[in-house]
Amino acid sequence: MKITPILTQLRAQCQSLANHIAVGVDLALLQGNPDLPMPSAHVIPLADQASTSTAQNLTRQPIRDRFEIILVLDATDATKALDLLHDLRAELWRALVGFKPGSDYSAVVYDGGEMVSINSSRVLYRLRFFAEFQLGRNLPSQPAESWHERELDALSSFTGVTVRVDAIDPADPNLKRPGPDGRLEMTFSGDVTP
Repeated sequence: MKITPILTQLRAQCQSLANHIAVGVDLALLQGNPDLPMPSAHVIPLADQASTSTAQNLTRQPIRDRFEIILVLDATDATKALDLLHDLRAELWRALVGFKPGSDYSAVVYDGGEMVSINSSRVLYRLRFFAEFQLGRNLPSQPAESWHERELDALSSFTGVTVRVDAIDPADPNLKRPGPDGRLEMTFSGDVTP
């Protein structure tokens, strides 16, 4: 998932964080950086989880893109920090739960939260979210999203079919029974017009 729509949504909806919203990729830096503004939120892409395909002859695979937000709070007053954590958590829910980060994605869902660390100066709290999309196109006119779809796109168009029928009965008594005798009893063709 692209992280920009998440950042844009948070910056527009979370006034309490006063634009202290960024991408965080290093948890150790968040824990040890003395110049980090507080409170602040740091968006971190986590992982994607794939389910098995829902179709037998196509690629239609649900993918769950997971991300987390680490809240960094000043803990010099622990009671005030934990009350602020409660308020910021609710503000993040209002900003993200139900938000669609892209046209191919389902709405964002809250997946839980937990304390990362707490000491006399700083609280780090993790909130996990996810949104799902489908790997595999819905319409043939859409661009290929898998190797199988690229392979199918490379095939020539289906224009028609000719069927030749060699019936099992009546079988030739001189040949092994039962089985086709090698003579065509029927031939028919059909053309496909798109």
